Amino acid sequence: MLEMLSDPQSVAVIGASRDERKLGYGVLSNIIRYGYQGRVYPINPKADEILGLRCYPSILDVPDPVDLAVIVIPRKYVAASLEECGQKGVKGVIIITAGFREVGSEGMKMERKLIAIAQRYGMRLVGPNCLGIIDTVAKLNASFAAGMPYPGSIAFMSQSGALCTAVLDMSIGEGVGFSRFISLGNKADLNEIDFIETWRDDPHSRVIMAYLEGIADGTRFMRVGREVTKHKPIIAIKSGTTSAGSRAVSSHTGTLAGSERAYEAAFNQTGIIRANSIQDLFDYSIAFARQPPLSSNRIAIVTNAGGPGIMATDACERAGLQLASLERETLDALKEALPPEASILNPVDVLGDALPNRYGLALESVLKDANVGGVIAITAPQVMTNAVEIARVIGELSTKYDKPILGCFMGEPTVAAGVKVLNEYRVPNYPVPERAVAAMAAMMRYSQWLEVPPLEIEEFDFDVETIRRVFDQVRADGRLTIGDAEAREVMRACGIPVPASVVASSPDEAVAHAEKMGYPVVMKVASPDILHKSDIGGVKLNIGDATAVRDTFDLLVYRATRHMPDAQIWGCQIQQMVKGRHEVIIGMNCDPQFGPLVMFGLGGIYVEALRDVTFRVAPFSRREAEEMITEIRAYSLLRGVRGEPPADTAAIVDALLRVSQLVIEFPEIVEMDINPLIVHEAGQGSVGVDMRLVLS
Repeated sequence: MLEMLSDPQSVAVIGASRDERKLGYGVLSNIIRYGYQGRVYPINPKADEILGLRCYPSILDVPDPVDLAVIVIPRKYVAASLEECGQKGVKGVIIITAGFREVGSEGMKMERKLIAIAQRYGMRLVGPNCLGIIDTVAKLNASFAAGMPYPGSIAFMSQSGALCTAVLDMSIGEGVGFSRFISLGNKADLNEIDFIETWRDDPHSRVIMAYLEGIADGTRFMRVGREVTKHKPIIAIKSGTTSAGSRAVSSHTGTLAGSERAYEAAFNQTGIIRANSIQDLFDYSIAFARQPPLSSNRIAIVTNAGGPGIMATDACERAGLQLASLERETLDALKEALPPEASILNPVDVLGDALPNRYGLALESVLKDANVGGVIAITAPQVMTNAVEIARVIGELSTKYDKPILGCFMGEPTVAAGVKVLNEYRVPNYPVPERAVAAMAAMMRYSQWLEVPPLEIEEFDFDVETIRRVFDQVRADGRLTIGDAEAREVMRACGIPVPASVVASSPDEAVAHAEKMGYPVVMKVASPDILHKSDIGGVKLNIGDATAVRDTFDLLVYRATRHMPDAQIWGCQIQQMVKGRHEVIIGMNCDPQFGPLVMFGLGGIYVEALRDVTFRVAPFSRREAEEMITEIRAYSLLRGVRGEPPADTAAIVDALLRVSQLVIEFPEIVEMDINPLIVHEAGQGSVGVDMRLVLS
């Protein structure tokens, strides 16, 4: 798809320079120095020859076709140069020059001009404001990076050019190789989604590694990500997800949501493995790139030191990995091969005086065990330890068995030669057990993702005309907020049960409705301008007679007018009293990147205090709705504790799916809460008691 970047037959450097202090010299020098075999054309009207290559005044003067152009000239000349690239028929352009969108409105205008030129000629752009690209398959270093990565099977991209240089330097130091290495820059044209899609079928890339600051199109990102992760793992680190920049919101969901929650949900729903640091990014990617897939979450640990083995065991439990129960045949083999003092149970402790052959016998025994999905081999340097030969034994066994083996050679100079041998055998090494376990856990999460069925979205019959009528009336009134009295019409139209409810404009009318409905009743102040009624004392429960109804009517209206004198008061809402064992919340907030973000958690007044909530980007499947329920910390309460009957979680799933469909079919909904949704015992359903919506 993007062959002009991964396999160009010719490259022009527009702004090539003879001055070693300029980027134009560095880019041209990198292209020549690292073995690119295609044709190279320096473009500079003030030079005849640079670095032994004939120089041309303009790309239009190059006699042959040009596949890829690298522009590294002052900002004011970039548009004209790009126009010439289009006239020349160039297919791809890397704009290293900075000073566009990142510097403000004037730069944005200039960047839009570049986009228009590229679209007119059908060119694809990387950048502007980027480091360039490096491709070890084509041996092309079209960047100003100080160095060339080792060849490997990791495709890497980053929106930060500075981070690219740091990652490159780290990779060279740790012997990590890349297939593709892309600096995205401002992403005026090509973005992270384009490269993820392109690398899906790249035979040279086993894993995709990304540093992301923002995502261009959340919906497309999720669609492409969900598809690509079924073919190869994507490991991503996302910065800038704190809530410091969150916009003002009025719903509970909006208060609890934010960029971090949205990205967490999006990555979870697409199978993208989230790294929380650059170190994680490296650790996970190396494991995927160098080792076979993990077939189960049952892990064996082989160690020559008890303490590190215990540390690894604890880390496994925290990460959701299980220590494999070894088969009797394995235990017998270990008992025969190891000294009596050794531990043959998992973790297998071969003792500190273990020589390489003892290590090999133990390691091969657990690798043969059908219960073992992967192995972590720990070596702590002791007086008898031969790190090089132990590493060679581990490396040889890694070539014989189709199970991931991760090394954990602890220490620095004493084990350095052994770590080098592990690298030669493509066995990743981690200096502490926790990092090895974290990498294995990432492999486990990916293997579990591969078992997830394709996304299936259920559809329900909605009374669309009623929903549209309510929204039109609200807008006609000059409002964007929909309070409980109107919102229940929307819920009912979606098939979400709501209690009987009527708005009364006077105390007498309230009494008449209450007696018809049957005591006890709930009373709420009815106002389109008061969303959180309990905050002003605008809700009262268990009202049992006519006198109490009259008194409550006057009290609620008084409180409303005192706290919000400008609010429109319709009267009071008389509502059937609903009792249930559990109160939950279902809400939605519109995320700028991903769209409707649906929330689930414990409801009532404790939702913001406890923050025991989980999120999914709509639309989502029944399986994902079920996961939302089981993920909250208080799930055991819904499941039933100390003899209490379980809650009707099927009714919660139904409500979640209906809300998901509602916010997709009506994208003008930007916030909503059903709080609480009263949930009865299993098989008895649920009722939405209080709800509100906000339109765009």
